[in-house]
Amino acid sequence: MFYTLLQASSWAIFIGRFHPALVHFPIGFLLIGALLEIGRRTGKINVSESSIRFILLISAIGATVACICGYLLSLGGGYDAKLLDNHMWQGIGVAVFAWIAWLIKSDGFGGRIPFASVIYLPAFLLATILTLTAGHDGGSLTHGQGYLTQYTPEPFRGMAGMPPLEEKAEEIKPIADVQNAVVYNDIVQPILQARCAQCHNQSKQKGDLRVDQLAFLLKGGEGGPALIPGKGAESDMIKRCLLDESDDDHMPPKGKPQLTTDQITLISWWIDQGAPADKKVADLKANEAVTPALASLGEGAAPGLKKGAVKQESAIAGMKVKPASDQAIAALKKAGLIVNTLSQDQNLLEVSAVNAPNFDDKQMDLLKSVSQQIAWLKLGDTKITDAALEQIGTFPNLNKLHLEHTVVTDKGVAALKGLKFLEYINVVDTKVGDAGLKDLATMKGLRSVYVWRSAVTDSAVAQVGRQNPALQIVSGFNEAAVAEFLKAGDTTATKGVTKKL
Repeated sequence: MFYTLLQASSWAIFIGRFHPALVHFPIGFLLIGALLEIGRRTGKINVSESSIRFILLISAIGATVACICGYLLSLGGGYDAKLLDNHMWQGIGVAVFAWIAWLIKSDGFGGRIPFASVIYLPAFLLATILTLTAGHDGGSLTHGQGYLTQYTPEPFRGMAGMPPLEEKAEEIKPIADVQNAVVYNDIVQPILQARCAQCHNQSKQKGDLRVDQLAFLLKGGEGGPALIPGKGAESDMIKRCLLDESDDDHMPPKGKPQLTTDQITLISWWIDQGAPADKKVADLKANEAVTPALASLGEGAAPGLKKGAVKQESAIAGMKVKPASDQAIAALKKAGLIVNTLSQDQNLLEVSAVNAPNFDDKQMDLLKSVSQQIAWLKLGDTKITDAALEQIGTFPNLNKLHLEHTVVTDKGVAALKGLKFLEYINVVDTKVGDAGLKDLATMKGLRSVYVWRSAVTDSAVAQVGRQNPALQIVSGFNEAAVAEFLKAGDTTATKGVTKKL
């Protein structure tokens, strides 16, 4: 058993993962002990020798156990060797000097140690200082080098000789000209930096994987290459993102910010195109699935938006509902649906069938248990019919609805007229016609409807557009228009009719 623990086994990693929790005991007790010792020696507080002795004992034991667990955790690999080595010896130093300080204070050993009174304070001081330095390196191992000092404010940065603070982007910045954006540098890498680099960087390489350079992605980690150029669906990084969030192999891990459906689509598309390092969007072939995701990266306003027009707040901006049950969400994920939380404090959900093309009317019952929480519903490219729309029409807080590339008709659309919070609907490449468009136009909250390649005629678009100037009707693909309405938290103001391209 002992030999097993010294190897990179499941037992060793299991015990080792308690290190981040256990390490707080020696940190807390040593700092408390140091403060009490200072207070006692300066006459500010009255504390007994036995109390200091007990605190030192707990600190020494805690530091020793933390060292053991830290070593077991390190067997899993994925850490910068030099930084790990420094952290390990600093931790061992904390334990050693804490034991020395306790031995000097103890009744049984204190009198036998030469120069005990001279050694005590330096040992206690070194244990305390090493606690702080080991904590700094531990933070760097976990979150990347410079984690604890990254946001040091002025004037302390200047005093420490640190460079000026650079704001670190956590999300993809809007791209002024999407077509001329370099796919890897401007789209893929910012996604990886925001969602994956925390655990897969130069100083912390979980699974021996780094994502900060394309060469490292191609090299991969313990499981082989992270991607296979030309085969997005077979690439490990895509397959892991699409696993159930409760799966141990799902990435990013549960509790970490997750990739959105659009972000996964963009990375998968880039891999399908051969994972080029220097190609621009315009150089690659964009399919119908990736076109809206690309458009969502832009920052231009949609045509028809009047200069100076104020964006309206979404009808669900301040809405709060009770959280969906874990069992209901698990059932949706088991069926292949992707479930994302739009806002933690609102408990509203986005449910997407992008990875469940066989989703049909019979499976609609799965959505009943979360009908109150669903705000965005993406059922494009599935096998649903008008029967599904009758049930969707009862979802009280539905705000966005994707029905593109399905067989829904005017009859199904008519069942949606009671959705008072619906602001966006996509019926591209469906059998929805002029009657369906006119029914949708009666919905006071609706702001945009996409009818390209549907049965809707140009004359109906023009007529409904004149009668409803506050409604944008997109009857042809326009990148800027799509981008405006696919941004999370769509709050676009009134638009004119977009002409068919």
